[in-house]
Amino acid sequence: MENSDSLILQVAIDTPLRRVFDYLPPPVTATPAGVADPPRPQPGIRVRIPFGHSTKLGVVVAVTDRSDVPRAKLRRAYELIDHEPLFDPVGFDLLRWAADYYHHPIGEVFAAALPVALRAGRSAQAHPVEWEPTALGLAETGSPSDRRAPHQRALLAHLQAHGPRPTAELVAVFDAAIVRAAATRGWIRERPRSTLPAGVPPGAAPRLRSSPIELSEAQRLAVAAIVESAGRFAVHLLHGVTGSGKTEVYLRAIATLIGARGQALVLVPEISLTPQLVERFQDRFDSAPAILHSGLAAGERLEAWRRARSGEARIVIGTRSAVFAPLPWLALIIVDEEHDPSYKQHEGFRYSARDLAVMRAQRANVGIVLGSATPSLESLENATQGRYRKLTLPERPGAARAARMHLVDLRRHAVDHGFSQPAIAAISTHLAAGAQVIVFQNRRGYAPTLYCAACGWVATCAHCDARLTLHRHPAGLRCHHCGAQRAPASHCEACGRDLHPVGHGTERIEETLVRLFPGHAIARLDRDTVATRGAIDALLARVRRGDARILVGTQMLTKGHDFPEIGLVVILDADQGLFATDYRAAERLAQTIIQVAGRAGRGARPGEVLIQTEFPDHPLLRLLIDAGYEAFATQALAERREARWPPFARLALLRADAKDPARVDAFLHAAARLGHATPGAAGGVVLLGPASALIARRADRHRAHLLIEAENRSTLQRFLGEWLPRVENLPAPHGLRWSLDVDPLEVD
Repeated sequence: MENSDSLILQVAIDTPLRRVFDYLPPPVTATPAGVADPPRPQPGIRVRIPFGHSTKLGVVVAVTDRSDVPRAKLRRAYELIDHEPLFDPVGFDLLRWAADYYHHPIGEVFAAALPVALRAGRSAQAHPVEWEPTALGLAETGSPSDRRAPHQRALLAHLQAHGPRPTAELVAVFDAAIVRAAATRGWIRERPRSTLPAGVPPGAAPRLRSSPIELSEAQRLAVAAIVESAGRFAVHLLHGVTGSGKTEVYLRAIATLIGARGQALVLVPEISLTPQLVERFQDRFDSAPAILHSGLAAGERLEAWRRARSGEARIVIGTRSAVFAPLPWLALIIVDEEHDPSYKQHEGFRYSARDLAVMRAQRANVGIVLGSATPSLESLENATQGRYRKLTLPERPGAARAARMHLVDLRRHAVDHGFSQPAIAAISTHLAAGAQVIVFQNRRGYAPTLYCAACGWVATCAHCDARLTLHRHPAGLRCHHCGAQRAPASHCEACGRDLHPVGHGTERIEETLVRLFPGHAIARLDRDTVATRGAIDALLARVRRGDARILVGTQMLTKGHDFPEIGLVVILDADQGLFATDYRAAERLAQTIIQVAGRAGRGARPGEVLIQTEFPDHPLLRLLIDAGYEAFATQALAERREARWPPFARLALLRADAKDPARVDAFLHAAARLGHATPGAAGGVVLLGPASALIARRADRHRAHLLIEAENRSTLQRFLGEWLPRVENLPAPHGLRWSLDVDPLEVD
């Protein structure tokens, strides 16, 4: 390593400290055994370093010849782990930009972008192999009359037709057991992967299989617009009504744009959507996508990351953190259900995957598609201002038509455990016609409250300012905020009278449906029923096979699932979001209603939606029913403009929590005083608060926040850059934690 002692490594370490740390390179003799030339220090490689009294792994973010620390006091790194950067230049710059924009410790930002196995020091290098027929296998293909092992013979024929193929591709087509069996027979063997010329990803260009689906005119125009932007940055807002064929637009655009040299990134908001989308892609493309989400085992996630980085995987499908996947040949980004709040990380590094995807596309000079039936107000305003190009799919293809929506006035109809008589009658009618039914209730558990009618006592959490939710399976009272549990009480702790469950969660709704509709199989989709790995795949498979006739569930039902036999959707309680204090509550309620209603009538069967409410004349509900989501969005944007809420202002939220509320209050008031004294505060920045959080005490910690509002992004960023270093220097009381959330989705 030439002139190694003149170099200084600036290392980002996974700690909450907002800084990098300087180290000298390791001695040349500390390179791995058997390596002829030691790796050269470069930004983007991992390094093992001494940190305090421990050893940590960090990422080199810069190599320089200067340090604020005297060279004699610099410690020497133990080992350079990688021979080349883990990130392509665009991905590396994006992470540095994100650390600056969200004002988050850079070490935690880089850690969030790496699979756990890489953070532990596993090799980033894949050991690519591919399968080829052996002489014995080739001889077997010459015996077409032999009927032994037909699946393994099909595998041999595939290899003869397409040449040596990687394991992931064969497993996607033939199943791992068939590959193993063919290898055991000696018909196929592994060999090292051949490399293609520089600049070409080694993964075979995926070919789009023919589809019986004929594109509508609107779909053709959308695909043409996306393809036309090849090789330059462009944001396309694909606003398609539910069931309008957005996924088909994605497939056709990807097939054209990645061609022989590109890669595509497809983001989905929830793990529950991943299997369905992967199935669509595997049915249509002849190569397997790489899957990245938090539900994978560490080894599976590492392997998918390696396939993305090497170019073997030409298509990567993943949830929020997949926005950081290494894709050196990136050609197109898709963000499905772009409005979904799941794209925002709410703990630790609080980033928006959707917004970072747009920034990544800009830096990579590629196109990005933001798809939704209910686009966020921010995206719609960007389209209005000409920053995004809006593409519209106004109709469902073929015979499918939008479901008819009706309001059920709960003031006029008797209710049986949450169900109005019109809802019960409609469910009976649709079941009798052979259709499936969705019942939407956005509360899990049996009942949200256990109540004493005699004295008014309510079961509350001992650790939070919240009520305990009654669950029946398994039985107990649970706090949905801190996870505390206790045995269910049968008598009031205050007066000894009987207690009664009040309200309806999905468990209680399921119980009522069993009583009202005996003989009809019911499936329940909520966080409790899909807590184990593979549970959601099995449940959704039951629904698609028709084994379950009634599906009851929470917000998870709104996430883009395609159930062609759903004839009826019943929304039991549409009033939860009508009077909420959050400024986004109306937008979220409108999106939820439209999204869950969109599950009905997606096939040839006509769809119907019943919305139960005690406020049938509420302007929001009437506007949605009479004029649709776009009319609602136009009015909501006008209200946001008047109130100076996003997208017509920029927000940041300084949150603090501690066991002693006085310490939280003192810290936030001190931060507010610093803010008012910061020069940027005079230029269009307003500080509001401190104020208690909506749930002021959670897990025995008292929570409050300080809201920072600015006229635009640059003003907010200038202010935060001046103010935060001063906040960091405040004497933090013992046990106090604080964090900054830039562009918060919830002001709680």
